[in-house]
Amino acid sequence: MTAGAPADDLRDEPVDPDVVSSDVVYDGVVWDVRRDTFRYNGDEIIREYVDHTGAAAIVAIDDDGKVLLIQQYRHPIRHRDWEIPAGLLDVTGESPLETAQRELKEEADLTASDWEPLVSIFTTPGGNDEVVHLFLARGLSPIAEAHAREAEEADIRVEWVPLQDAVTGVLEGRLRNGILAAGVLAAAEKLRRG
Repeated sequence: MTAGAPADDLRDEPVDPDVVSSDVVYDGVVWDVRRDTFRYNGDEIIREYVDHTGAAAIVAIDDDGKVLLIQQYRHPIRHRDWEIPAGLLDVTGESPLETAQRELKEEADLTASDWEPLVSIFTTPGGNDEVVHLFLARGLSPIAEAHAREAEEADIRVEWVPLQDAVTGVLEGRLRNGILAAGVLAAAEKLRRG
């Protein structure tokens, strides 16, 4: 055990293991499952994981300090959970910021004049390679024509909640979506710091 590094010195460290083989074992509609065999610390290891495109998410805060939350059905958890607008990095050549801007229009019928990066997170590093890039969006205005929604998005519920109430909901365990939690906590801290 080490004595402890200063917090400023702590960083996620990329590793380039010797990958012996990498195969898609399930070719899915949205994501694939990949099986890698690789050498790490002298061992040959096999791991399966969801091969994910990545995503962008938006903490949209209005002029009154309220954050946009959306609720939609998520089949794997059998819940209509509260989330922030987000979407897959599935358009070739589109940056994470451009994806965030597109998703804010598609899921909330809004645009924003002010965009700031918040954080980028690994959602489930033991089970997928997803990275979500979170942005703070302000200077909000409605788009001219509402976006047509289908499937799980057809009955999206929208609520504007004071940012501190969303933080409280996360800390009390009422709002359990990980991307929402990371986003509202990061936004609250960024705004607190000025």
